[in-house]
Amino acid sequence: MLKLRYPSTEEQGKHFYCHILGLAEIEKPDSLKGRGGFWLQVGNKEVHVGTEDGFNRLTTKAHLAYHVDDISYWRKKLEKNNIEILNSVPIPNYERFEFRDPFGNRVEMIREL
Repeated sequence: MLKLRYPSTEEQGKHFYCHILGLAEIEKPDSLKGRGGFWLQVGNKEVHVGTEDGFNRLTTKAHLAYHVDDISYWRKKLEKNNIEILNSVPIPNYERFEFRDPFGNRVEMIREL
């Protein structure tokens, strides 16, 4: 499995979110462009991805979760791109797994059964 180095570059993050996960990047306001990070469109919501040095993301439970219809598709797609799949604590009536993005952030894919 691919072992990602933390912190990642913004370009690695954009590749991961836009090309592997297939999310569309949207333009940030001019007043925020010099601060780093990027914004994504997820359905009718926006996800703002910031960059920050000196923070150990592996020590926090904080995470982003995507509710998906076809969880096996996402597991296979991530494995195909050498993303390590992490098992999650079971939740009744849900199927789920976790992984780390190129910045080390915990991300969850979850599907209601």
